[in-house]
Amino acid sequence: MKSNWGDRTFRVVNAGFLILFTVISFFPIYFTVVLSFTDPVEYYQKPLILFPEKWSFDAYHHLLSNSNILKALQVSGFLASVGTLLSLLVTSGIAYAISRKRLKYRRVIMLIILFTIIFTPGLIPSYMVVREMGLIDSIWALIVPTITSGWYVLLMKGFFDSLPESLEEAAFIDGANDIRIFFSIVLPLSLPALVAFGLFYAVGYWNTFFNALMYMNSPEKWPLQVLLQNMLVDPSASIDGAAAMRATKKMPTETLKMAAVVITTLPIMLVYPFLQKHFAKGALIGSVKG
Repeated sequence: MKSNWGDRTFRVVNAGFLILFTVISFFPIYFTVVLSFTDPVEYYQKPLILFPEKWSFDAYHHLLSNSNILKALQVSGFLASVGTLLSLLVTSGIAYAISRKRLKYRRVIMLIILFTIIFTPGLIPSYMVVREMGLIDSIWALIVPTITSGWYVLLMKGFFDSLPESLEEAAFIDGANDIRIFFSIVLPLSLPALVAFGLFYAVGYWNTFFNALMYMNSPEKWPLQVLLQNMLVDPSASIDGAAAMRATKKMPTETLKMAAVVITTLPIMLVYPFLQKHFAKGALIGSVKG
């Protein structure tokens, strides 16, 4: 169909707007990365640098050579790996149980899960529960209270509802029990769901900030996000001992801050491309049955 002048004008204006929006969205990322690799001498001469003449890894060397950053990386890595695995196990287990019609009090359990989605206890009750469980200043305080989500449970239940019941019946005939069916049949068929929710959980655990700020008292148990927040206020907070004074005197504070931001966001950005093929399918879980 032949397009008229108005259609061509709209496409040109729309393309120009999208290009401008892309540049505006990408510029902060570009500036952060460039500034983190900028040579200290060049930064002192010209703070606003878009195309540095000399690249340097000094900021990353200062950050990755001290114990505080390394401990925070270990804590965040533990949360993102162990927390994600436990959350997937609990979420998929509950979702599979309530998706089976033979489960007693199935509707009551679903109403309880729905209640947790609509009504939240609030900050003070949550803190009191964590305190009574003896989890204050424990890394498990960042995993146990958020180990699952009622919304994710209902979405994954929708995925399990779409699985053919004939598979489960055939497994029962062969002598398999519910646990064997769950781990040998249901979970392998649920890879898109597990990848999608695993990415959600991993990003949530990696970006843990407020719970860590509220429950963790020891600085050596802080995850990377809390340490980064302290560093944005005081760059020497990421370097311990006398090395703090030497680092902040030698390195521009903005360069250290941007390098810390890159270190914090890079792992998730590297993982996402490998999960993208499953994520697109898993994101529609529960929206369509059949």
